Amino acid sequence: MNAAPRDASRLDLAAMVVPLGRALMAAEQPVLDDHGLTMWAYAVLSHLDETPLRTQAALAEAIHADKTRIIAVLDDLESRGLLTRRPDPKDRRVRLLSLTSEGRQLRDTVRAAVQDREERMLGQIPAADRETFLRSLRTLYEVSQSRPGR
Repeated sequence: MNAAPRDASRLDLAAMVVPLGRALMAAEQPVLDDHGLTMWAYAVLSHLDETPLRTQAALAEAIHADKTRIIAVLDDLESRGLLTRRPDPKDRRVRLLSLTSEGRQLRDTVRAAVQDREERMLGQIPAADRETFLRSLRTLYEVSQSRPGR
């Protein structure tokens, strides 16, 4: 495979992506605050969307959280009626997680507000380039998630 010529004047990807990620998280924080969520809680609500029932350990791995530290987040979400934890009939030591209708509604409301804020930043990119950017970003994200040992 031939490597593309290097652009010595281009910043490393991490040098561009990390500050961007911080800016996006800062823009997201007021939305989370308005809905009484932490970033970890929003990550939980978002990942339960992908798979309705998961073990606590699998969820912690998916969101890159320590499985012992996520328990307090799950306790809070459950006490607010946003998710349920029930024993797995095959192994009662394992808890299966699912969003309640209130949890889905809150997740969708917060996601819409977060994406509205993201649109302000994406609006700086010409419409023709935006779709390519988002498609490329999704590809890089998927590649990073599928690599063992990341």
